[in-house]
Amino acid sequence: MLAAVGLFVLGLALLALGGDSIVKGAAGLSQRFGASPFVAGMVLVAFGTSLPEVAVNGQAIAQGQPALALGNAVGSNVVNVGLTLAIAALAAPLVVRWRALAPLLVVLVLGTVAVIVLGLDGSLSRVEGFGLLIAFVAVFAFALARSRSEDAAVREELEAYVRTSTDPTQNLLRVVIAAVALYFGSKFVVVNALQIGDWCGWSPLLTGLVPVAIGTALPEAAAALAAARRGQGDLVVGHVVGSSVFNLLVVVGAMAAWNTLPMPGLLVRYALPAALAFALVLYPMLRGDLRVSRNEGIVLLVGFAAWLAFELVLVRDAAGIAPL
Repeated sequence: MLAAVGLFVLGLALLALGGDSIVKGAAGLSQRFGASPFVAGMVLVAFGTSLPEVAVNGQAIAQGQPALALGNAVGSNVVNVGLTLAIAALAAPLVVRWRALAPLLVVLVLGTVAVIVLGLDGSLSRVEGFGLLIAFVAVFAFALARSRSEDAAVREELEAYVRTSTDPTQNLLRVVIAAVALYFGSKFVVVNALQIGDWCGWSPLLTGLVPVAIGTALPEAAAALAAARRGQGDLVVGHVVGSSVFNLLVVVGAMAAWNTLPMPGLLVRYALPAALAFALVLYPMLRGDLRVSRNEGIVLLVGFAAWLAFELVLVRDAAGIAPL
């Protein structure tokens, strides 16, 4: 058991290394080949930081554990708002000027509702999976079009995020290092998370919802904490909203598009509605004074603690009645 925990933690460290390296490498290469620093920053802030979770989900599917991957995708959306955003807001109030984030949050809410409704019959079909992927393409096109109206302060903040060397050799090396770190990190996390879950009596779905989702979010929470202290609220909230949209539309959508995806009842009845509740709570914060205060961070953290207790206690008890 101690060996499994140690390897799980090592896997998380490798995922953090790989995620940081891939973002820097992609930023340098994209600008080397003519991409706008602002566009590169927008894409990498909103979606690039999800790559460690994508690596974990790909590894889980390769090992025949789609339930763990599904749990991680949905659990990450809860963790993004309830833990990452809450910790950042407690460090410093988050001022948000990125105008595209409120519409993206609407997409997240509507997308979560759609997945709940589509999953009521017990599965997501391949057609429904392709529908989610098409929706993401439309959202991505909207975000790019909306970028032209962002003010100078937001553009400068996102450009600074991807400011790095454009030397192609250095950045190709970063990508290679990232690929190796993400592969082994995801393998260590999946294999050992399953062992830890078995020892605790958890199903693969619950293992993905709790320890894997929280563990893969910890490096991002640390980065969000540092960004909040630097007054970079747009980066923090951009990651939270963009990553959540990516998890829902791309990760879940791709899993369903590849093969019809079973949707366990407790996921549809409890985990997805929890993700929806966190997105709904966040919406008035962004539509009101465009800031997430410390008090609002406390509300989010309390909500996250309640969700965690529910998953570990009530859902685990319910597993004896309705399988996860």
